[in-house]
Amino acid sequence: MTSTGLRQCIRDVSPYLILLIAISTLGPLQFGFHLAELNAPQDVISCRVRQQQQSISSRLSSSLSLSKFDVDIATASAALPDCVPMDDAQFAVVSSMFTLGGLIGALGSGPIATKKGRLLAMRLTSLFYILGSVVETLGASIAVLAVGRVLSGVGAGAATVIVPIYISEVAPPRERGIFGAMTQVSINVGILVTQTMGYFLSYGSAWRWILGAGIVIGVTQGVGLLLVPESPAWLAANESVTQAKRILQKIRGRRFDITEETASWDSSAVAPEEEGLLDNPAANSRRGSTARKVDGKSNDHLGFLELVRDPLYRPALVAAVGVMCAQQLCGINSIIMYSVSLLRDLLPISSALLTIMISAINLVTTVACSPLPDKLGRKTCLLLSIFGQGASALALALSILFETKILSAVMVLFFVAFFAVGLGPVPFILASELVGQEAVGALQSCCLGANYIATFLVAQFFPIINLALNEHFGRAGWVYFIFTALASLCGLFVFWYVPETKGKKDVDDVWGRTRRVD
Repeated sequence: MTSTGLRQCIRDVSPYLILLIAISTLGPLQFGFHLAELNAPQDVISCRVRQQQQSISSRLSSSLSLSKFDVDIATASAALPDCVPMDDAQFAVVSSMFTLGGLIGALGSGPIATKKGRLLAMRLTSLFYILGSVVETLGASIAVLAVGRVLSGVGAGAATVIVPIYISEVAPPRERGIFGAMTQVSINVGILVTQTMGYFLSYGSAWRWILGAGIVIGVTQGVGLLLVPESPAWLAANESVTQAKRILQKIRGRRFDITEETASWDSSAVAPEEEGLLDNPAANSRRGSTARKVDGKSNDHLGFLELVRDPLYRPALVAAVGVMCAQQLCGINSIIMYSVSLLRDLLPISSALLTIMISAINLVTTVACSPLPDKLGRKTCLLLSIFGQGASALALALSILFETKILSAVMVLFFVAFFAVGLGPVPFILASELVGQEAVGALQSCCLGANYIATFLVAQFFPIINLALNEHFGRAGWVYFIFTALASLCGLFVFWYVPETKGKKDVDDVWGRTRRVD
């Protein structure tokens, strides 16, 4: 970002906006947290590693004098088993149940956010996060752990639908790409937190404290959302333009001119001298009639079936859903969810420590690359990311196959770093830029629903396919040839079907069409 762009960004951003972004992104942060929470302690949770073995706790207590902490953990967990016996297939089921809940949350949250508002929907996500974390923490069987994962997944699915929309509606138009990347940044923060906790707490029953930390984050989110206002764009489209302007002015700062940003609101409202009547039903009725004439289409919110049936929105649906699937099918969660068990015998350093390094690099590169979608363009970033991940997957497969351990470690880091260039942040930005306000909720739900289906496929079948290929060929690494092929297909899809949205003034400009008049 140039110095001029940086100064403009500083002028556009108020402390209040930073507070809203920080609170709202606690939802995606918990998505990352719960996504990776079982990775590091997998062997402990599934009873493969017994407490009699040397554990991280013994090293930690000897160096940091935390014996009292260990006693507290043991006392608090006395009523619960130290582990839940599971084989690979059963553990994969428990892990993938999170994505099933995510699918439910993604499909159900869009209509709620559209009809009842973004704020109510975000508050519901915090409730599901808290319930899910409580059930997981107290889980003493596969079934209970799976139920907790589903509940947490519902919150995650809803959060990853709603929060990107909310951020795009409160962020300054010139900085939407940067703030849109905050969703992925917060996801990576959650992953890093849970991987770090897993490194220190993967022993005995201490892994329950990792899951219990989700309760604290969920409560913090719920309390913080009491300070968050409704989205001004949603208010302008559904309730009161006057109230929407008042909230937007507070978000931007008293001295900020919001006239240009609210011009489209005024065009769908009554005359300025009638603004005082906006809360009057008759005035609202006239405003809706005027809006339909000006916009050339109905202000009614579209549902999933209407979105699919309408040929006007079909290209956006194909592009956005395809990009969301590409985010997962290129293989990022094979590392995020299974890196400890996958890399245990392949790399020259502790796989748990490498996982923390992976999460840290993912976070740093995501932050560093956050200006790129606004600078290079959304489509360019996607293509760079897919090409980089495909090449890294190929090199990773070959390095594992030929037991070049140092190269394997480096390629894992490159694989994750390239994800942050485009496939991480851009899919969460695109949905709100490919369609208008009337369809964004339905499209975002469809996108995240497809994303969770793709995540489920990776979470459920990656360990099974990886094991089958290893046994068949007698060597590890073959599964990453599959991800190389998938990256090639995803790159071709993005090249042909995804439009560039950078610098486009509206949806019609994105698709190169004139405004439709029904």
